[in-house]
This record gives sequence, structure tokens and C-alpha cells, in this order.
Amino acid sequence: MNENKTPAPKAFESCLPEETRQHLRAAAKEFRKSIEELLPQGFVTHQKRARKEVLLAWRSLIDAALERMEESESKAT
Repeated sequence: MNENKTPAPKAFESCLPEETRQHLRAAAKEFRKSIEELLPQGFVTHQKRARKEVLLAWRSLIDAALERMEESESKAT
């Protein structure tokens, strides 16, 4: 995963000082790392592969829906 992602702006961020937001991001990152340490490495690997398969399944559903739309449009014209 890309660790350099810029988080999307949140409505409440203008209310929090930048230092607070930095600490919250660091805490979230450390929390994720601690959870990963509790899980066996095989689980983490399997979970990442499973996530990829779910995304590929969604992609195939979207592709099929787009194909049906294109077929409907070409029959209509």
C-alpha cells in the first residue's frame, strides 16, 4: 500500500490545529501497525489477496454493466 497518500480534506479539519492532526494521523498509523502485529503474517497476506479479488470482482461487474449499456445504446440507434 502507498504510505504517501494525502488524506481527503475533512470538514472538521479547519477546527483542529495542524499539530493535532499530525498526532492523530501518527496514532492511527501506529494503531494499524499494532493490530497487524497481533495477527499472523499469513493472515495479513491472505487478507491483502482477498481484498484484491474483491476489487477484481467489482471491476468485472462494472465492466459487464457497461457492456450491457453499450449494447442497449447501439440497439437503440
